[in-house]
Amino acid sequence: MVAEERLRRTMMFVPGNNPAMVKDAGIFGADSIMFDLEDAVSITEKDAARYLVYEALKTVDYGNAELVVRINGLDTPFYENDIKAMVKANIDVIRLPKVESAEMIKELEQLVESAEKEFGREVGSTHLMAAIESAQGVVNANEIAAASDRMIGIALSAEDYTTDMKTHRYPDGQELLYARNVILHAARAAGIAAFDTVFTNLDDTEGFYRETRLIHQLGFDGKSLINPRQIAMVNEVYQPTAKEILNAQNVIAAIEEARRKGSGVIAMNGQMVDRPVVLRAERVMRLAKANNLVDSEGNYIEK
Repeated sequence: MVAEERLRRTMMFVPGNNPAMVKDAGIFGADSIMFDLEDAVSITEKDAARYLVYEALKTVDYGNAELVVRINGLDTPFYENDIKAMVKANIDVIRLPKVESAEMIKELEQLVESAEKEFGREVGSTHLMAAIESAQGVVNANEIAAASDRMIGIALSAEDYTTDMKTHRYPDGQELLYARNVILHAARAAGIAAFDTVFTNLDDTEGFYRETRLIHQLGFDGKSLINPRQIAMVNEVYQPTAKEILNAQNVIAAIEEARRKGSGVIAMNGQMVDRPVVLRAERVMRLAKANNLVDSEGNYIEK
């Protein structure tokens, strides 16, 4: 799988047929920007939206954001043209909707590789992710997550999933608990990221915080979003505490001390520091830096 250490707390949907939103998507500070050519675009606007996103990717500076596109599904006439245009435009990640099998990812991979060769991109440089939107997709999540070395993540899409399960969204999220855990475990087993579904009620701030705290507690890397104002709310939930930062700083200091001594053994307060503790400390420091809680040297900034 794609071993790429970067924060993916927020993945913001941007309708591919909205010129103003496509142009301004980079100013809001999302970790990942996902241009949507699928559900957000009517069938009569598919070609125009693809061209708009293509031109934007070639001309607009989106800063350090990871650039993702949700293409139309393989059962549509837009599928192959979406792939070719986005690969040609140097997109970072292609997200395939309604994935139900590893074979769907493998087919996508073959078409992406063909487009990379056609347009002179480095083979393997276009990454992939899958949206899980049905019971079949959840059942096959392990195989989907491990289907390609290009995979960077899998995501839950709750609206289609709950429809398939003959239910709907509830405030406590119990209807999604099984799917969330399956998708999360599949992602972790494959060494890729796990993304939670969107929260569509923009007026329910309390509900959004409750759901974000839940997925943070479970271990999701981040959440798909439909509105820029949700970005700061997710970042707030994901930011580490002062105690967590201090502990991470001590672990990092112990690592540096071991390196200076040429020792393969890392110790802190007379106790061994194992690899999971090191990985957790490194992630805490990445989150702290992203939230401006530490300075350039890693020192905690009192708020």
